[in-house]
Amino acid sequence: MKIVYADAKTEECCESMRKAEKFFGGNRALALSLHARINALRNAVTVRDIIAQPSFRFHKLNDSRKKKLNGCFAIDVKTRREPWRLILRPLDPDMKPFVPCNIDEIPASVRIVRIEEVSNHYE
Repeated sequence: MKIVYADAKTEECCESMRKAEKFFGGNRALALSLHARINALRNAVTVRDIIAQPSFRFHKLNDSRKKKLNGCFAIDVKTRREPWRLILRPLDPDMKPFVPCNIDEIPASVRIVRIEEVSNHYE
C-alpha cells in the first residue's frame, strides 16, 4: 500500500526512529511499534489486510464537533492500553478522500492511505 503524510512533522516521526523516540519522550518500545505499524501498512496490498489484523484495532473515528476527522480511521500504535494511535485517511487513486467513506464497501480498493497524525487519544 502507498503511504502519504499530511505534514512533514508526521512524516519525520513515522520515518525516523530517532524522531519517533523523541516524539514519545524517549520510549523506544513505542517508537519501534510505530515503525512496525508503518511497515505493516507498506506491506499490505489494500486496507483490507490491515482491517484483518485484530491487534491493530482498526476503527472509525467520529468527530462531530470539528469535522476534521470525518472519514478517518485509527489503528493502535502498540496496544489498546496505550493511548497512542495512528490516524489514517483512505484515498482514491486520484489521491482524494473517499466521499462518503464507507469502509465496508471499499476495503479492497483502498491502496493509498494518508497518515494524518500520530496522536495521544486522551490529549
